[in-house]
Amino acid sequence: MGFVMNHLGPALDQASLDTKIWILDHNYNLWGRAVDELSNEGVYKYVDGVAWHSYAGSPDAMTRVHNMFPEKHMYFTEGGIPAHLFSPVKRGFAYHPYGTNWAACSSAFANILRNWARCICVWNLLLDQDGRPDLANPPRARRPGGLLCINTKSQQITHSGAYYALTHYSKAVQRGARIFASSGDIPDIDHIAAQNPDGSRVLVVTNRSKADEQRVQFILGPRELTLALSPDSITSLVW
Repeated sequence: MGFVMNHLGPALDQASLDTKIWILDHNYNLWGRAVDELSNEGVYKYVDGVAWHSYAGSPDAMTRVHNMFPEKHMYFTEGGIPAHLFSPVKRGFAYHPYGTNWAACSSAFANILRNWARCICVWNLLLDQDGRPDLANPPRARRPGGLLCINTKSQQITHSGAYYALTHYSKAVQRGARIFASSGDIPDIDHIAAQNPDGSRVLVVTNRSKADEQRVQFILGPRELTLALSPDSITSLVW
């Protein structure tokens, strides 16, 4: 807090820079730390928002902080993807296996955006089959994999489930889009709705069920649409 309040914030102001300061840059379960820092007026005036990771706690922590400080922004800056050689344990926001866990990743993305996050960044863009390079010495066990994985022996590139899931959001949801409320509590179904700056609207729907097709009805004002969602699938609608 002292560094932002007494040094970094005043230095950026004096230099007339529009650099944004994000605090915390850690896990959801440390939301109380963000509240404590934003409660300090000397810190509050320099801070644009809070950066979050997903390795502990749940994304509704972002909503709790938003409700207390609605002028400050929430940013999701790191979540790890299990490398395909790791054991099937939860790491960040997705489950093993590495290359086919798109539904689990999309479910996580939807919940991140439903809790006021303005962006989604995964850990990391490109890593090897062991989740490296890793600055730790010795390297950490079960290191998260990247959005893409390159095998250091064969040079083969493998796409993660998060890669395929993120495509549904990044291609349809434009920079500057606004998330608007969508309701409907259906088992194994996650959804997020957005309006783009050009006036188009987006609905991304995930069926997490591994076995069951689900027929889901969508209603917006006078418009209705019923779709059959395949098991373990992501569907993007743009209109």
